[in-house]
Amino acid sequence: AMEMQLAGYRLATAEITYHMPDFPALLQTFVWQHYDIAPDFPRLRRFLDYWRENLDGELHSVKVGRSELSRPGEIRAAKALYLH
Repeated sequence: AMEMQLAGYRLATAEITYHMPDFPALLQTFVWQHYDIAPDFPRLRRFLDYWRENLDGELHSVKVGRSELSRPGEIRAAKALYLH
């Protein structure tokens, strides 16, 4: 994951809201998460293209968030490893 972050990738999370195929008046949500490159999000766009072409639930909306580069305080080496 660190190598990807150094290459410009960030963890992207998308909340996808779509119409239920059998009951179009009802909305359902799906959470997608993967490393992607902002602001274009090519991997998310490929996923949404696949959704539109192959799934029955029509997309209603997509909300996208992403994490920033990990900071040194967020990464720590383990002091011990315990195995059972």
